[in-house]
This record gives sequence, structure tokens and C-alpha cells, in this order.
Amino acid sequence: MEQVKKSENKNIVLSCLKGALISVCVSLICILVFAFFIKLTNMSETLIKPINQVIKVLSILIGVLFVTKKDKQKGLIKGLVIGFLYTILAFVVFSILNGQFKFDVTILIDLVFGLLTGAICGVIGVNVKK
Repeated sequence: MEQVKKSENKNIVLSCLKGALISVCVSLICILVFAFFIKLTNMSETLIKPINQVIKVLSILIGVLFVTKKDKQKGLIKGLVIGFLYTILAFVVFSILNGQFKFDVTILIDLVFGLLTGAICGVIGVNVKK
């Protein structure tokens, strides 16, 4: 019985990691398209931050939906884990692309935002009908 539980937990962690990686890939693609769009237009600086937040939410949602589409259990937990992993992975990837790691209160705010978004998306994901 304990062996089955460990195997199940390992599968949950691996699927959440896969979901977080999918979310980061979606973010990279969306940010690239958005940067190209900014280059072509004279978009106001005040719009960049809200659009980045929308990209984060959509990215987490896609990752969570990918994980919860087959297994409609533990959506809240899976969403929290994906939101957490996404925030950490996105921070590392975008810090590398930016050329500097900057630890400040923003990363904590992003972590809370990622956890809340993941939790909400997880609950939605397990309740979405095919």
C-alpha cells in the first residue's frame, strides 16, 4: 500500500513538472510574440505589466489544464504545485535571458500570484467537462 502511494505521489510530481514546463514554454512564446508586437507599435508602457500578468495566468492555465485533463483529481494541489514550479522556472529562465538574477519583493509577489493562479486553475481544470 505504501509503495503504491509513493508511486502515485511521484507521478503527480512528474506530471506537475511537465505542466510547469509547458507553462514556461507558453510564456516564452507569448512574450516573444508580445515583444515583436511592441517593436511594431507604439504601445504605452503602462500596458506592458498587465499584459505580462495575463500571459502568466494563461500560461499557468494551459499547464494545469494539460495535467488535469486526464486525471480529474487533486486539482487544487496540482494547481498549487504547477503555479509554484512555474514561478520558479520562469524566474530562472527570464533571469538568464535578462543576464541578471535580481531577488527582491517582486519574486515573492510573483510566487503568491503563481500559487493563487495555479490553485484557481486547478479547481477549474478538474471541473471542466471534456
